[in-house]
Amino acid sequence: MPKRDRRSEIMAAAEKLFTTRRFHEITLDDIVHQARVGKGTVYRYFQDKDDVFFQTATRGFDEMCDLLTRRVPNRADFGRQLLAACRHIGAFFRQRRELFRMMQSEEARMHWCDPEIRHRWMQRRRKLVASLAGILRKGVREGRLRADIRPEVLAAFLLGMLRTRARDLSEDPEFARSFEGVVSLFCEGAGRAGEAPAAPSLHKRQPGRRKRRT
Repeated sequence: MPKRDRRSEIMAAAEKLFTTRRFHEITLDDIVHQARVGKGTVYRYFQDKDDVFFQTATRGFDEMCDLLTRRVPNRADFGRQLLAACRHIGAFFRQRRELFRMMQSEEARMHWCDPEIRHRWMQRRRKLVASLAGILRKGVREGRLRADIRPEVLAAFLLGMLRTRARDLSEDPEFARSFEGVVSLFCEGAGRAGEAPAAPSLHKRQPGRRKRRT
């Protein structure tokens, strides 16, 4: 009989509880009851309730990194790799909706957390960004992406687009059917080809304001 992975069971219990309640409404006793373990077992793997949620949320970064490593074809061209990466991350956000919501909640909570916890969070987040940046770096080499912006910055923007799609556009038929629209928007931008608007002047006089006489 396989040995129980109690740490994973506890995190799965916290993830399930998060589907119906907010973070502050969930107690450690709730997690103990849902996981069907003793409170001492929880303390064997976690410091407290905050640590349960932190480790559960950061595990999401690790799972997405693993998806990019295992599921994105190494020998494919940049376009196929990028589309595959978007599909797998998007599928993760859809299939693990509770964990995705927990990650979003923890991300917001990091602004008020201890600097050490915030540092640990950013380390795990940067690992995912670096994994995606590895694919985008290939796009830079092939001339498909601009080279004046670091791949890590481009990766952060792409992850933001995928989060927005999962959070705000999941019911939009244009974006819900496929990820080609996300890839096209990311690679080509929102402006029409050859018609990029000029940057606004920072010194332009505001309407209705009179020029001061000297």
